[in-house]
Amino acid sequence: MDLWSNFWSVIWWFLWAFVFIAYLFALFAIIGDLFRDQKLNGWWKAVWIIFLIFVPFLTALIYLIARGNGMAQRSAKEAAAAQSAADQYIRQVAGASPSEEIAKAKALLDSGAISQAEYDQIKAKALS
Repeated sequence: MDLWSNFWSVIWWFLWAFVFIAYLFALFAIIGDLFRDQKLNGWWKAVWIIFLIFVPFLTALIYLIARGNGMAQRSAKEAAAAQSAADQYIRQVAGASPSEEIAKAKALLDSGAISQAEYDQIKAKALS
């Protein structure tokens, strides 16, 4: 009997740990959303934070119900902006396409800035 009692107390402890960690995730998401929202006045942000400190579970639930849709929209907008910035960075770092590199090398060859051997080397590298 004592083994099952300890087993269920461990399960109960894990359940409460899960609930607490889930609450922390929600709390940090709410605080992040509060500071990300540019339409909300600074005083209202302070009021939400004060209520999150003194009545945490109820305030988090009310915030998610009342402002959850806007929270999702702001999060999606930020994710799209981050994806766009990452794509732009990748395009910038990736450089030119092989055909553009060969065209630039051909222009350098025609102007006499590089030799035929250098042109062939650049062409081979671009095509590989």
